[in-house]
Amino acid sequence: MIKAVIFDMFETLVSLFIGRTYFGEDIGADAGVDPEAFRLLWHESEYDRTVGNMTIEEGIARGLETFGISSPDLVKTIASHRLDNLKDTFDNIPDDSEKLLIELHKRGIKIGLITNTFSDERDMIRACKLFKYFDATRISFEQGVCKPDPSMYQSIMEEFGVKPEECLYVGDGGSRELFVARDLGMKALQATWFHHLAFEPHIPCPLLDEFPQGKTQLDVLKYL
Repeated sequence: MIKAVIFDMFETLVSLFIGRTYFGEDIGADAGVDPEAFRLLWHESEYDRTVGNMTIEEGIARGLETFGISSPDLVKTIASHRLDNLKDTFDNIPDDSEKLLIELHKRGIKIGLITNTFSDERDMIRACKLFKYFDATRISFEQGVCKPDPSMYQSIMEEFGVKPEECLYVGDGGSRELFVARDLGMKALQATWFHHLAFEPHIPCPLLDEFPQGKTQLDVLKYL
């Protein structure tokens, strides 16, 4: 019997590909440097931004400095463009994402969140309308660790007082999150309802034949 459902956030409950998108190459273009070169550099600092070693503003500034650019105003402009993207994401949360969480709450099922996020994403998650439904959260920027570290899964199960076999993990599959959940003994479901929106080179995870796939948010209820 499933007693807890633990969700990923991006490309599971919300999508960064709804509305305005803004990735590393877009930062490079705004900075007037080679977009692809900046995208690759941005990826290199992803871990430090994810586990709280630097804020998004600090990450932008360090990236620009690598290209010989020192401009607080440009850092603010780029951070603002990221917020535009995030506002589109969180202003357009699908109704079915909220309906799913409401239904799980009605059934008395614990709801958890494990998410890899940067500082600005963390702020938007905490302010969004879905946050009130989570009984426990593990946000990488706050925790100092990120998926696929199994400690994030283990600590949330301990907080809920449930066994792995009593948990369903739902995510798009990025950061090998589904493999970790399965290896720990959880049921794992790949969320595919946003998959058609993503584009290369930013598709977090391909469709995985190793896992059952939910086509809509409410499909999650079939796996309880």
